[in-house]
Amino acid sequence: MPILATREELSDFLIKTERRAYKQALFSVRDEDTALDIIQDSMTKLTVKYAAKPVEELPLLYQRILQNTIRDYYRRQKTRSLWTTLFSAFTSNAPNKDQEDFDILETLQIKQESNFGKVPDAELERKQLIDLIEEAMKILPMRQREAFILRYWEEMSVAETAMIMNCSEGSVKTHCSRAVHTLATILREKGVK
Repeated sequence: MPILATREELSDFLIKTERRAYKQALFSVRDEDTALDIIQDSMTKLTVKYAAKPVEELPLLYQRILQNTIRDYYRRQKTRSLWTTLFSAFTSNAPNKDQEDFDILETLQIKQESNFGKVPDAELERKQLIDLIEEAMKILPMRQREAFILRYWEEMSVAETAMIMNCSEGSVKTHCSRAVHTLATILREKGVK
């Protein structure tokens, strides 16, 4: 019989997962406040519905909840956009085109565990490479980006990723392959070998 997660284990899991989940949500919605809302909603759903699950099951459950919450956000946005478009036909005011797009990814810092014993040149090169990958990921279609993040950043198996994305393992492999190919092409164009 599996051992159920204690309150402390659930709390530790949420603390450990928060930063990575935030970045994952931020890649998907590209809005800091919305990403924070998604993380809060996902953590609340996990706590309310699955707190009594074994601690080993929490990562997979949380990723599934997070991806579903992101999809729900896009569904709501699509509905709101439809109604906004319909109602805007009745107004004479044109939308404000002076708003400047702000991308939080440019200001997001990567948490470093320790700088002891690291070569500054190698660290700078690593940070620049991560920045290039993050920038390149912006152009990936949502499903490719989702598969790439789950497989390579969250280090989930193909089966786990397929379960979270609610698709076949073959689809996961296809999405990952296309994402890696696109990212490699972009990085090669920028001089990264």
